[in-house]
Amino acid sequence: MTKLMSYLAVPAIALSVAYPSVAAAPQFQTVAPVAFMKDLSSGAVLFAKDADRRMPPASMAKMMTAYVIFDMIKRGDLKLDQEFEVRPETWRKWHGPSAGSTMFLSPGEKVSVENLLYGVVVLSGNDACVVLAEGVSGTEEAFVQRMNEAAQKLGLSNSHFGNSNGWPDNGVTYVTARDLAKLAGATIEEHPKLYKQFYSRREFTWGKTLGSGNAITQANRDPLLGRVAGADGLKTGHTEEAGYGFTGSAEQNGRRLVMVLAGLNTFNQRASESVRFMDWGFRAWQAKPIVKQGRKVADAAVQLGDSSTVGLVAPRDLKVALPAGAVPAMNAKVVYQGPIKAPIKAGTHVADLVVTSPGLPEQVLPLVAETDVEEAGFFGRAWAGLTGLFS
Repeated sequence: MTKLMSYLAVPAIALSVAYPSVAAAPQFQTVAPVAFMKDLSSGAVLFAKDADRRMPPASMAKMMTAYVIFDMIKRGDLKLDQEFEVRPETWRKWHGPSAGSTMFLSPGEKVSVENLLYGVVVLSGNDACVVLAEGVSGTEEAFVQRMNEAAQKLGLSNSHFGNSNGWPDNGVTYVTARDLAKLAGATIEEHPKLYKQFYSRREFTWGKTLGSGNAITQANRDPLLGRVAGADGLKTGHTEEAGYGFTGSAEQNGRRLVMVLAGLNTFNQRASESVRFMDWGFRAWQAKPIVKQGRKVADAAVQLGDSSTVGLVAPRDLKVALPAGAVPAMNAKVVYQGPIKAPIKAGTHVADLVVTSPGLPEQVLPLVAETDVEEAGFFGRAWAGLTGLFS
């Protein structure tokens, strides 16, 4: 396959042109050794500081455990009301002060997938992760294989998982900020209902205190919830090795941002930097609409189809991220691997609209097939083969 590029004149997609033609990207300063922010609505990377450094994720690794479970539920391989029993061996390993954050499970109790997910996402329970992993795959090791297969599928090229909960393992488990943001985006976009149900919950009650037997309620550690408008997830993490980290997301006026901070020194520093970073993302940048949902942008060549081309349309209202108050000149091109081989289903992501502007990050927006294109019949394939000999 050859990468084909179709270049569009700016007026074809109604990109505004104004002066000054060059807009400087807004600046942000943070004490975090690692920081990354992406605008999911436009595909623009708004900020990156050592975003490809491999690092231990601590409990941010639990996002992958949740993603794998969400995926199984979506496929029908797992149900929220399905129950798993807490093995005594698992309980012994993952309870007490030395076992880190816990859901306060009890040996022998049966717990639903739904409640275990709350334990993973809201309470950051190391015990909940392992019980889920063992319940789904028989052993934690087998479940970790699922995690790494999912990471490969998502293109997390600088990440590897050695356990289900991010517990320190001498460097076997590592991620990058860029990969964490990609995982967060996939969770939000592929599993919106499950994401909303579990990640935005403010607190969860499970287990009882010794002696008095009072119910144990723990708050979600997400530092953005209740402090940044539209905040609705994802995960904090902390170990001595990793420091304090956080992967978070918020949506305001149809614009969704994902941020990652890592390597901070204290709980309070993580909270204040997270709020400040997300506020900057919404204040310093603005969204500019460029293509309405359903609008045709271009045609792409089709190989061995009953049509030689397929229309490329916007699957949603497409917007670009610009510095607040700026309206710089922009250029756009359509990029796809082609010719696109038939059959093609309408709505399939087959191309990208790449928008560039001097001084700003490149922004990549999806384009989908406008219609179905079936495979060509015998004579159509024969004709295509014949003409290919002389082309």
